[in-house]
Amino acid sequence: MSLRPNIARQRPAPGTQPPGVSLCRALSKLGLCSRKQAGHLVAEGRVRVAGKIVRNGSMRVDPGRDRIEVDGRRVAAERKVYLMLNKPRGLVTTRDDPQDRGTVYDCLAGLDLPFVSPVGRLDKASEGLLLMTNDTRFAQRLLDPASHVAKTYHVQIGALPDEAMLERLRAGAPVDGEWLTARSIELLRGGTSTAWLEIVLDEGRNRHIRRLLAAHDIEVLRLVRIAIGSLQLGELAKGKARHLTAEELALLRA
Repeated sequence: MSLRPNIARQRPAPGTQPPGVSLCRALSKLGLCSRKQAGHLVAEGRVRVAGKIVRNGSMRVDPGRDRIEVDGRRVAAERKVYLMLNKPRGLVTTRDDPQDRGTVYDCLAGLDLPFVSPVGRLDKASEGLLLMTNDTRFAQRLLDPASHVAKTYHVQIGALPDEAMLERLRAGAPVDGEWLTARSIELLRGGTSTAWLEIVLDEGRNRHIRRLLAAHDIEVLRLVRIAIGSLQLGELAKGKARHLTAEELALLRA
């Protein structure tokens, strides 16, 4: 019987990606920088893999095994960091904004942190609870629609909804080829011309709540995310961040 290895079986199937991740993604997963910034480092010839300069950011590597260096220094995995931030209105959630607008990273200035990324998004006009981490696997689990992690929002609208309007909102609406709905929509309180709703989502499509309400001709005045799963924004001051406790992290992972 031949002991020669079956080479054909060891090769990736046609049309599939080789094992590992792209070099740019590896630099991001290791907590060094964003994938966009990694692309610049690679293009500038500042990245070596196994001692050789690599200028192809799509090259597949294994962050746990391959020796990756930037500017002659080996890139090692950073400690895992899990933050909650009370995002102020008016900031965007990208690290580098071509329009030079303020970003959520301005709130982290002066903190001793590795590179962290937002878990999901809050648009510029929205505010409240934003998670940030360098644990990409943790972030992916929270963002996966199959996980059904609830996100709770308090939304001020320019209308006084009656029960019929609330029922129409709960029924959902077709918007741009998508059916948008919510897990629950409840009236919190009303004033003379505005009201606050509590809206709970278990998925997070782009500008989900704003598009759903716009489909019913309802103006959004303020949109504040107050909870993700069991994690509550609580009394955290606007523009401030803090590390999650071990208990909070365990509940989110569960």
